Amino acid sequence: MSQNPHDAAPKRGKGPAGAATARLSRARVATYLRDHPDFLCQNPDLLDVLTPPGRGDGNGVADLQQFMVEKLRRDLAALTESRDGLVVTGRGNLKAQARVHEAALALLKARNFQHFIETLTTDLSVILDLDAIVVGVEQAENGDAKPPAAGVMPLSPKMVDRLIGPGQGIALHDHVTGDPAIFGAAAGLVQSEALIRLSFGSTAPTALLALGARDGEHFQPGQGTELLSFLARVVETSIRGWLNLPE
Repeated sequence: MSQNPHDAAPKRGKGPAGAATARLSRARVATYLRDHPDFLCQNPDLLDVLTPPGRGDGNGVADLQQFMVEKLRRDLAALTESRDGLVVTGRGNLKAQARVHEAALALLKARNFQHFIETLTTDLSVILDLDAIVVGVEQAENGDAKPPAAGVMPLSPKMVDRLIGPGQGIALHDHVTGDPAIFGAAAGLVQSEALIRLSFGSTAPTALLALGARDGEHFQPGQGTELLSFLARVVETSIRGWLNLPE
């Protein structure tokens, strides 16, 4: 059985005997390493605490070995940090995906259209950990701005294009002040938002799904929008079915 250098080395004492013990300990460690040349390969973490010797040719020219080792250590630390960041991001994405799937199932369980709207604007806030969820529908040019259904916010004509941009599907904004024309009484809570265009068919008015959070960085430009798009498609399909709207 291989002998561990730490087990083989006696405890260091004081005085001349202690110095001899230290020399003996170092000698045994050196012997162990010579007998086990793959020891550092099997324990690469020790490279982080060992200092390699520098070498020179005696003419003032230094060997770059130590600098190369230090660079490799820094590179390894950076890769480790990057890996840990990817793990955290991956876990966050899985958590968000699970929440959106739970929200979609909750919408599919609605018993009628009014229950669907209540689930969308109330229950989904809890499931998705948001502070406000609103469905808004643009009114006709000569309309009277009455809500098309209880819990649905009336929007002025062409408002979705102004908010998101013509032909655009989603806009994410961070560090904003919630707009009462979108979020109503909950506007004071909103500091970041996701605005998603809803289309119910060629004969239906343009609509908006607005998600608001009090965390100013919950929604940020540049974030992935695949899950938000999926949720919007579920909302569109469900409303189209409840109201028997043609595609």
